[in-house]
Amino acid sequence: MIESNQLLFFFSALGAFNGFLLSLYFAINAKNKKFTNYFLSLLLLVLSIRIVKSVFFYFNPHLSNIFIQIGLSACVLIGPFLFLYLKSVMENEKPNWKIHVIPSLVVITIIGYFYPYVEHREIWSRWIVNAIYFQWFIYIALSLKYLRPIILKLKRKERLQKMDFWLLSIYLGVAFIWLAYSFALYTSYIVGALSFTFILYLIVLLLIFRKSSESTFFHEKEKYKNKEIDKKMLDEIGQKLSILIEKEMFLNSNFTLEGAANELKITKHLLSQYVNEILGKSFSNLIKEYRIEKAKKLLETEKNYKIESLGYDCGFSSKSSFFTAFKKITGLTPAEYQKSSLK
Repeated sequence: MIESNQLLFFFSALGAFNGFLLSLYFAINAKNKKFTNYFLSLLLLVLSIRIVKSVFFYFNPHLSNIFIQIGLSACVLIGPFLFLYLKSVMENEKPNWKIHVIPSLVVITIIGYFYPYVEHREIWSRWIVNAIYFQWFIYIALSLKYLRPIILKLKRKERLQKMDFWLLSIYLGVAFIWLAYSFALYTSYIVGALSFTFILYLIVLLLIFRKSSESTFFHEKEKYKNKEIDKKMLDEIGQKLSILIEKEMFLNSNFTLEGAANELKITKHLLSQYVNEILGKSFSNLIKEYRIEKAKKLLETEKNYKIESLGYDCGFSSKSSFFTAFKKITGLTPAEYQKSSLK
């Protein structure tokens, strides 16, 4: 391997190696562990697997076909994990990851089983890889929705928060890597790996130079412009939120932090800060509590109410999430609560 190729191999492989380390960091050692960090960890992991495949295939075209298949298959999860990470950060609640991850895993596993790369290289090159990249692109497009507040700030020439820069870096990095691989035939196959290395080091710089006095970087909150929270503003938010609760808008399973903020005509960062700092809980937990209170009233007043449909009627998206929240808040199952309320 000549010297120029040695440098190329070093820098491209280094990015993949550091990607694995960062993935491990976010999964295990990140402060204030939250599901957002796990989505970020998995995003870096599947990206790193794809990059490793690219690096070794570029320098060793006779690489084991099963390794090539694993590397290509990992791409089917890059888009979903990007989408889930941005959604979880911007909405401050855990998304339903199963509907995005499990179908992709099942489909690529079935394809890999019936059409293994070692025996169907042409089919993979012509159809399967293109389909994977198309799915990746669809998720990049869907993820753009969660950058709209940042894009609006740029249009209004407002100052971006560090978290805004972070999310833009992640999104644009993944989009650029997709471009590098999608147009590899017109450039060089190793461009994707080198792009990953470059982008990864930009992200690392953001990590290193963040101020230690700040709250956790990955959950940075947008503060009020003044250090002291304006009491008049607090009262106004509290009154508007009470009206919103009285209307029982939380009974809609699609009711989110962003939706509530739009109804109140304030930013979701402001609403999130109010709920976190004044009420001492997350927005999702607040809504769960109101939904459980509604369920308790129905169980107390409606003797023949079917517990199976109660969760859906109170705004939960599934029976399991309703039962879990009810037991956690009341210490009883819905059936036990109904029985005790009828005594």
